[in-house]
Amino acid sequence: MSIEHLYPIPNLTTALAGPLREIEARILDHQPEIESWFRRHWLSSPAPIYCSVDLRNAGFKLAPVDTNLFPAGFNNLNPAFLPLCIHAVQSALEHMCPTANRILLIPESHTRNIAYSESVATIQEIFSKAGFETRIGTLVKEFDTPQKIALPSGRELRLDPVRRNEKRLMAEGFDPCAIVLNNDFSGGYPELLSDLEQIVLPPLQLTWASRLKSDHFSHYHDVVQEFSHQFDLDPWLIEPLFRKCGEINFMKREGEECLAKNVTALLDAVERKYHQYGIKEKPYVVVKADAGTYGMGVMTVYSAQQIKELNRKQRTRMAATKGGTSVTRVLLQEGVPTFETWGESQAVAEPVVYMIDHFVVGGFYRVHTERGPNENLNAPGMHFEPLAFAETCVNPDQELAPDASPNRFYAYGVVARLALLAAARELAAAGSSAQSQLSSSQ
Repeated sequence: MSIEHLYPIPNLTTALAGPLREIEARILDHQPEIESWFRRHWLSSPAPIYCSVDLRNAGFKLAPVDTNLFPAGFNNLNPAFLPLCIHAVQSALEHMCPTANRILLIPESHTRNIAYSESVATIQEIFSKAGFETRIGTLVKEFDTPQKIALPSGRELRLDPVRRNEKRLMAEGFDPCAIVLNNDFSGGYPELLSDLEQIVLPPLQLTWASRLKSDHFSHYHDVVQEFSHQFDLDPWLIEPLFRKCGEINFMKREGEECLAKNVTALLDAVERKYHQYGIKEKPYVVVKADAGTYGMGVMTVYSAQQIKELNRKQRTRMAATKGGTSVTRVLLQEGVPTFETWGESQAVAEPVVYMIDHFVVGGFYRVHTERGPNENLNAPGMHFEPLAFAETCVNPDQELAPDASPNRFYAYGVVARLALLAAARELAAAGSSAQSQLSSSQ
């Protein structure tokens, strides 16, 4: 039985719609050149260890709306592509840390989230089968002895307390060659992880303690400009327009004018593009915390007036993200509606593409039965549908129509890798900044 029968293709309501078919056709026409273009750029900007990208397919454009450098959800990937994940990890560590043979994985500390624990167990399985002895270290202070968690999959997760020995992070009887983080440290990273002599992947500078979404999308803008110029494409078709505001305090209503002004400017810019392409949809803006994840600190607005009329409950919801971290900066992003649906209920869905190193290794659809096409789907009530993503993201079929599933998914893989390249440039910038700081302190 084929992969597609085991993991069916969703009902794509945009299958015959508008310019996106032109995007797919353009990408297919230039597939060899596009792959060559990526190879050149990976040489100058090596990719981070792993990454997931949330995409939105509006029918008239296809764009990333979020790029996560500490992805959970590995347990939702199609298990048929585990060998591809293993190969990608081997390739990644071959050039990131050639002498590594022992890996210490540092996950988030919410040990009661069984779904997340399944993801951590999957990451450990991938690294172990890639030939690396892999332990999971916990930063939970209450754990002074190894803890074991029984999982629904039948696996058992062992969490080892970590300690620091001079400039090395260790677990009992285990001295790792490299530290792999699966913790975004939204509230700041512990001193325990600073100034280690072991390589840390991704580096601490790319955690939400330092990283900003607006910086990422600035890099993405540059990447898309280069790509679109090379392949004669309107950049807007694969990029969400954005602006940013700093010095925000939702509870004190500080920075409200900045928000309102930028919402108006962004809506005007989107409306001009809609007019250019004859799009009848109503433009909207997604306001989100400039740092952080888990779909917190996100709201949708259709006018600047909505910013001025936020009630206390709405302002409270926007005032903090994961771990109670205060929101002081926001990203204002062009709203990209999703018109993909899943199943007989036509539940709204969006693709999420996973990459290890610069390889697409899988993906799934995030599905929400109670949300609309203009709403954030990364919210309680969502579920995931694994798909035959990895093969189709890298193996288009020129004999099929541009909107046939292998070719549509190949387009997803291209746009996701553009976001990954932007993250690679973030990584390079973070390394340059850290080196500059080190030089100035000496």
